[in-house]
Amino acid sequence: MRAWQFEGAGKPIALNEVPELQPGPGEVLIDVKAAGLCHSDIMYMEIGEGTMPFLPMTQGHENAGVISAVGEGVTGWAVGDVVGVCSSGVRPPLGMFTHGGFADQLVADAPDLARVPQGLDLSLAALATDAGMTSYHAVIKEGGAAPGMKVGIIGFGGLGQIGTRAAVLKGAEVHVAELKQDVWDLAKAAGAVSVVSDADEWARQDFDLVVDYAGFDTTQKGLNAIRRGGRVVQVGLGKPTFTIATHTILGKTIVGSLGGTVQDIEEVYELLLNKEIEPAYTEIAFEEIGDGLRRLAANQVTGRLVARFGD
Repeated sequence: MRAWQFEGAGKPIALNEVPELQPGPGEVLIDVKAAGLCHSDIMYMEIGEGTMPFLPMTQGHENAGVISAVGEGVTGWAVGDVVGVCSSGVRPPLGMFTHGGFADQLVADAPDLARVPQGLDLSLAALATDAGMTSYHAVIKEGGAAPGMKVGIIGFGGLGQIGTRAAVLKGAEVHVAELKQDVWDLAKAAGAVSVVSDADEWARQDFDLVVDYAGFDTTQKGLNAIRRGGRVVQVGLGKPTFTIATHTILGKTIVGSLGGTVQDIEEVYELLLNKEIEPAYTEIAFEEIGDGLRRLAANQVTGRLVARFGD
């Protein structure tokens, strides 16, 4: 079968022929139908050698497909079920510490499966397993977005667009900070009441919550924006380190949010199915994954890129 694999530092992702897979006890085999491309894929291509337990590593942690085989001891799932795969469940993170879904087939642990509702497009089902889950978990479960709250979203990319809409649906007053002005209309269409290019403009405006989906040394800007007792939820990893002024932490909370749960994914599925969240995304072919990652690294993507493997 085909697999896009990271082979080592400084090397582009390679399309290789690899052996077909078989599910072990407690596992299922999935024929992958759609896989989202994420900045984390690029980050692990930059830092992966020495971090990944083995090379080459099949990348891809945002996947949906159809179960084609069921391992011993698996209950509740059957061949033909349409599923998404939680990227931070029982198995170590896909595409980073175990083989992921930029391949014709993927092995997953049964507890990591989310059931895709009938009628949901598989591109949406795939992007919901990370861009959806991670953004939703950060703003709703960690951030506690609620009616009447003043919420700031830093970064209106693949995650920020979903986080923004989720907060709006909860009744929050949502503001967005995003450098790319060509997506400002999308942010306003999602329900943002204002859009600025730099979260510095929010300083001392008594936000209740800021969720940072960028992470390009923007955490301080979130701290400057929130009121005493407010919260900054850090998601983005644009830079490996950042600096904050110590006194700006006092009386405030910083929380790091990583991934989410199968329940988060299935809640996002319902919002997508009902068209309450309609994220921007672009479909590409499986063979275009390498070029897609290059475009993503060059900041040439609006919303999410999703590779379709055929139906």
